[in-house]
Amino acid sequence: VQLQASGGGLVQAGGSLRLSCAASGRTFSTYVMGWFRQAPGKGREFVSAINWSGDTTPYADSVKGRFTISRDHSKNTVYLQMNSLKPEDTAVYYCAQMLRAYSSRYYSEDEYEIWGQGTQVTVSS
Repeated sequence: VQLQASGGGLVQAGGSLRLSCAASGRTFSTYVMGWFRQAPGKGREFVSAINWSGDTTPYADSVKGRFTISRDHSKNTVYLQMNSLKPEDTAVYYCAQMLRAYSSRYYSEDEYEIWGQGTQVTVSS
């Protein structure tokens, strides 16, 4: 399985971006998918996750109400719609996949077995 993240870029504060994470190889429809980010000089942090049906979508408090995660099984793709972006959202964003349908520790990067290469998001003030 490979994950390919895309959609990052440079945007002004208040703007929007939509990240995509396309999975190839083994089917991912039943697995939990997640987005994490890593800002310069900081550790990787949880952003959001989505279960197979899309009815469980936890978010980090810092992005709640501004970001929306979704998935399209027909395209094997998970999305992260980011609105009202702030300079503190600047980071490399990674998508990741669990090889299971559920985990209570969806916020922990240790739960994810497969990672994409990351896409840079830069928000200017």
